Amino acid sequence: MTDTGIPSADAAPPGCPAHAGAVRLAGLEYQQTPSELYRTLRREHGAVAPVLLDHDIPAWLVLGYSEVGYVTSHDELFARDSRRWNQWPNIPPDWPLLPFVGYQPSVLFTEGAEHQRRAGVITEALEGVDQFELARDCQHIADQLIGAFSGSGQAELMSAYAHALPMRAAVQMCGMPHSGTDTQQLVDDLRISLDAAEGDDPVAAYGRVGARLTQLVKEKRERPGPDVTSRMLLHPAGLTDEEIVQDLISVIAAAQQPTANWICNTLRLLLTDERFALNVSGGRLSVGEALNEVLWLDTPTQNFIGRWAVRDTQLGGRQIRAGDCLVLGLAAANTDPQIWPEAHVGAENSAHLSFSNGEHRCPYPAPLLADVIARTAVETLLERLPDLVLAVEPEELTWRPSIWMRGLTALPVEFTPVAR
Repeated sequence: MTDTGIPSADAAPPGCPAHAGAVRLAGLEYQQTPSELYRTLRREHGAVAPVLLDHDIPAWLVLGYSEVGYVTSHDELFARDSRRWNQWPNIPPDWPLLPFVGYQPSVLFTEGAEHQRRAGVITEALEGVDQFELARDCQHIADQLIGAFSGSGQAELMSAYAHALPMRAAVQMCGMPHSGTDTQQLVDDLRISLDAAEGDDPVAAYGRVGARLTQLVKEKRERPGPDVTSRMLLHPAGLTDEEIVQDLISVIAAAQQPTANWICNTLRLLLTDERFALNVSGGRLSVGEALNEVLWLDTPTQNFIGRWAVRDTQLGGRQIRAGDCLVLGLAAANTDPQIWPEAHVGAENSAHLSFSNGEHRCPYPAPLLADVIARTAVETLLERLPDLVLAVEPEELTWRPSIWMRGLTALPVEFTPVAR
């Protein structure tokens, strides 16, 4: 332990003196209050901190707003192809983070002209989504989900609402039925892949996700429709089926888990913060403010792995070696005291890094579509159940034990039962 109480490595990994005293990001007691971890790391190490991933694999956590912006804006120095990683000889085949960093022929790992080609296909496919139709579909899905529990006077919103709604919306955009056994299995496997709990097998779950989407691509090649998958298949760039499957995984995963946590974190803010209490019922302006504030203070994707140094360079006063892994500390960057010196985050603006930055940020118009899904989910719930309150004290709410995603384990609520 360090003198601040943060668990650290007893010694640096072999051949890595720069990581002496590095903090382990696995099993941290700070997972409930990661902001304390980020403040301590910033105080002890500055804008770029040495950390250890699962199995004590060394990496750099980029904490500073300017530094995250620099990394994501300089692909010639910090690129996305993970095959550059100098730690591959030390990575076991069952490593928990393998679904995130193991190279796949996906848009996430492409660079240069190839990335522009792949990202362009996704952008044009998403541009074909009518935002008014999406809002209408989301309201329909919300009404169905709310109808399933509105008569009981109580619900656990994470499982019954926040997770289910964006997944149904995402698979519907991609041309899958929004309900059924296959869809529910896909929901479960995506959760495991993105945020595995104890006993889960994220590598196996990721394989099942790929198999289901391979079947979807086959179906849409035979019978195309007005959906994202069909538009990707018909795009003149001529992506292969495997490329489309991998890119669909990225699209659906980005639409589901982060958006689900965005919805739930916003509901938590609305139900626990007295600033919003007077305006929650039908207060659409307060919903928009809460959605934006959550992206600053409780962003659904806290940390993103990552970038890999193309050559030896420096960042934040640190010597970065070619092949080093850099984790983007999006949550830490959003609350960087260098941009908010009075410790007051300007929630009224949208210059946060929650959708990343640069060439590899969430492709337009994905953030707009996520906003439509999240806003419709929150507004519809509050309109249908205007006297919604927490069923527990606010301090009893707990966050999932993840340094990567920021979301509650459960959000139990009570309300006046609604006759069906």
